[in-house]
Amino acid sequence: MNIRSLNRGDGVVIAAAVLLFIASFLGLYSVPSGYGSSGEAPNAWDSLGQGLGLYMGGVVGAALIVISRSLPQPRKVAGLEIGALGVGFTVLVAWIMFWTIVDLDGVDAGSGMILGLISSLVLAAAAVATPLVPALQAPLAGAPGPAGAPYGMPQGGMPQGGGYGYPGGPQPSYGGQPGQPQPGQPGQPQPGQPQPYGAQPPTQQQGQAPQQTQGAQPAGDFSPFWFAVPVQRPLYPEDGSSNPIAELAPGTWYLAVEQRGASLVAQTQDGRRGVLQDTSGIQRG
Repeated sequence: MNIRSLNRGDGVVIAAAVLLFIASFLGLYSVPSGYGSSGEAPNAWDSLGQGLGLYMGGVVGAALIVISRSLPQPRKVAGLEIGALGVGFTVLVAWIMFWTIVDLDGVDAGSGMILGLISSLVLAAAAVATPLVPALQAPLAGAPGPAGAPYGMPQGGMPQGGGYGYPGGPQPSYGGQPGQPQPGQPGQPQPGQPQPYGAQPPTQQQGQAPQQTQGAQPAGDFSPFWFAVPVQRPLYPEDGSSNPIAELAPGTWYLAVEQRGASLVAQTQDGRRGVLQDTSGIQRG
């Protein structure tokens, strides 16, 4: 489970579920003084239908939503995604709580009933609105930035000696021939120094350079880089299949290893590779 994939809407869902669980221990009804008794009626756990069937139904729905967001790819139960199943649970609980408190006869709603209605309404609203409201889709832990440690990078800074693809890391050099000494390396004469016996003049070496590089293919303009996605996006297989192999989550760095038109070939934390078709709004490292 990737906890960093949770967004602000998931945070609201978790908070509302905690309030709903607390409300189940509070009194459901408050009997008016005119009925000869005072105080609050037993809480929801004195009836399994109220405790497990109603209050815990909302908590279970919230748990299904959070679990579905944390998994790398959606899971299904009886053909339904567990996230959609969780949303259905929360809406049903809010519907029953509303009509229960409206239809009270002869008694007043207690603190457990009132807090339960409020938390169930907030829970259902957050579950339905999160995929629709961009403000609720922002990462719960904050958007990834340069100060964060991407996947594979130790906490507190860059890897030892830099890392390939990380900002500031060493980049590959192109154009050099295998076995050719570079300027400043042993065996490469420096300007102003005497040439060793039998060495060819620099002008002749420069004239031979185009012949040595003739036929070499120019290096591509693409270099691997790290990136993060603003919202959850599916990663499709490289063979063009329509079934996602993983889901990229906000708050995590991924490595782009190849570019195919407007798409990127990305590599996940566990080494899986796939095609990211929607690259809009990605943040490069």
